[in-house]
Amino acid sequence: MHILAATNFSTRSQRALRRAGQLAQVEGAELAIVNVVDYNQPQHRVEMDMREAERILAELTSSMPELREVQCCPLVVSGDPFDAILRTAAAQRADLIAMGAHRRQPLRDIFVGTTIERLIRTGPYPVLIVNNDVKAPYGTVLAPIDMSEPSANAIRVARATGLMDEAHFTILHAFLPLANGMMFLAGLDRARIDKYVSGERQKVTEELAAFLVENDLGVPGSSLRVEEGGAFEVISGAVDKMRPDLLVIGTNGRSGMLNALLGSVADEALRSLNVDILAVPPVKQQHSVQSLRG
Repeated sequence: MHILAATNFSTRSQRALRRAGQLAQVEGAELAIVNVVDYNQPQHRVEMDMREAERILAELTSSMPELREVQCCPLVVSGDPFDAILRTAAAQRADLIAMGAHRRQPLRDIFVGTTIERLIRTGPYPVLIVNNDVKAPYGTVLAPIDMSEPSANAIRVARATGLMDEAHFTILHAFLPLANGMMFLAGLDRARIDKYVSGERQKVTEELAAFLVENDLGVPGSSLRVEEGGAFEVISGAVDKMRPDLLVIGTNGRSGMLNALLGSVADEALRSLNVDILAVPPVKQQHSVQSLRG
């Protein structure tokens, strides 16, 4: 497996570097570390910044515990961060890109136009967004699923990369009983409404179980959660209750995030949930990953 960790030497990107190093240790993966220097400045400044970045990368690879005993390839390139990271990922045959989360800025949409947002929406690589400190391999993983191929593919990639090797895995599905509101407006009693909702939950649970079997997505020790409510409401609530180490989300390429997550809902999850997130592109968009563990 080949991992690319992008760093700008901030605390947030250092977390991603440590997580990438830890995963590379466990999986025996090759790790490339890239820093992108702004090319929109005088050439002598570009060259000076690149030399300084090379020095810092050399210090990191020798001093960071997670990078010891890992086959590291430190790289410094100049250019636009989005283009430079994609070029480097292609050259390194990356199976996974790890990046630190952006600083949260409540008064603006921090993901619109950012490198992470562009990589997730248009790039062909799974992107691991690291929000939290690295203490151990992921112990709990939560995957919202809508019984679509992109969501199934996200779970397959999470398994193949080794991110779930030591984790308890929970599959989450949100459903909205369509007749619930009409029954309430019609004045039906609570018991009849509850019985209807329970029946819908059972039906959805059976469909979900069949989908998992059909797509060979069963994981030993895994569990299912079928929750009533809107997508982001259910995801946010599950994150608050379960405190997972990792959230796995399939994406839908240029048109937005996973359809069942209603586009902006998944963007909201990326923007506001304090959890590491693996965002996986659909197979047709995804970079060829023939043997992640090879």
